[in-house]
Amino acid sequence: MNIVVIGAGYAGTLAANRLHRKMPDARITVVNPRGEFIERVRLHQQIAGTGEAARPLREMLRDPIGIATATVDKIGDGTLTLSDGRNLDFDHAILAVGSTANPPVGAIPVATWEGAQRARAELAALAAGAIVTVIGGGLTGIETVTEIAEARPDLRVRLVSDTVGASLSAGGQRRVRAVLDRLHVEIVTEHITEIGAATVRLDSGTELRSDLTLWAVFAEVPALAARSGLAVDADGRALVDENLRSITDPRVFVVGDCAAVPGMRMACATAGPQGAHAADTLARMSKGRAPRPFSLGYAGQGMSLGRRDALQQLTDRADNPRRVAFSGPIAVVVKERVTRYAADASRTGRSVWLKGPRR
Repeated sequence: MNIVVIGAGYAGTLAANRLHRKMPDARITVVNPRGEFIERVRLHQQIAGTGEAARPLREMLRDPIGIATATVDKIGDGTLTLSDGRNLDFDHAILAVGSTANPPVGAIPVATWEGAQRARAELAALAAGAIVTVIGGGLTGIETVTEIAEARPDLRVRLVSDTVGASLSAGGQRRVRAVLDRLHVEIVTEHITEIGAATVRLDSGTELRSDLTLWAVFAEVPALAARSGLAVDADGRALVDENLRSITDPRVFVVGDCAAVPGMRMACATAGPQGAHAADTLARMSKGRAPRPFSLGYAGQGMSLGRRDALQQLTDRADNPRRVAFSGPIAVVVKERVTRYAADASRTGRSVWLKGPRR
C-alpha cells in the first residue's frame, strides 16, 4: 500500500511514524517543502534568538519512511502532482499542511518559518531604542511580544489588539497583563488600518512609529484542498467526516489546522491527536475493521511569557476556560514539558489524548 503524507508538522510527522509502527509493510512518503521539522510552538524563541525551532526532518522520521522535498501542486485521482514535476501515486493520503498567514505589506508573519527567520535577522539588527510592534493579542502574539521584551529590554515593544488573551479566564488575563506591565510592553487596543515601512496607522487616525512590525494572526490555510477540488468551508478548510476523511474523496484524510472539525482549536494539541487518529484508522481499515469516529477533549492552554514565566489556563474538555490559571516557575516547567512532548510524540508516533465532551 502506498501512503503519502502531505506536510511534516506535528500532525504529519506523527502520522507517518505511527503508520510505520502499525503498518510496517506500507510504503510511506512524506512530502514537505523543506528538509527540516519546524517546532512551530518555538517560533517566538527563534525570532528572539532565545532558542531554535528547526531540526533535520530525517532525524524525526523513522527509516525507511521516504522524504520528498517539494510542495504539492494538486491532489488528483490517486496521484499527487509535485512542484518539481514529479508525480506520486497513492492508495491513501493524509493532508496535514497546517495553517499560514498572509499579512499586509509592511508586516512580517511570526507563525511561518520564513517569517520567523526574517524577523530574527531584522530584530537582531535593531539598535537600542527601536520600536517593535506585534499585532495580535492571542497566545501567539503574547508569546512573541513577551519573548522579545525580555530578550531585548533595550527596545520599546508594543502589542496592538482589540483584546489580550481572549481565550483565557479573567484571572488568566490579569496575570498576562501583569507580566506585560512588568516587561514594559505598551498595549494599544485599537484597529490598525494601514502599515507602512516604518509606521502603523490606527483607526483613530493616530500614526505610530514602528521599526519592526510583526503579524501574529494566522487564521488562513493553504489553498491546496480547494485547488484539488476537495470540499472546503468558507475559510478554505477541508470538510471531513467523523473519521477525518474528506467528504469528497475518502482516500484522503485531513488533519490539523487545515481540517474543518467542529469545536477544534488550531494548535499542536489538536494536530497531534488528529494525525494519530488518521494513522490508527488506516491501520484498522487495512485489517478490514470499521473506522472509529474521532474524539478529542482539551485540558488547558499554555503559553510562555518569556523564559522565566509562563501561564497555564485550565479548561473543560470543550476548551472553555475554567477559573483556575497559574503562572510562575511551575507553569514554566509544565509549558516546557508539554512543548517537548509534542515534538517527542511526533518523532515516536506515540500519542495519548482525552476523549471529547459528551454531546
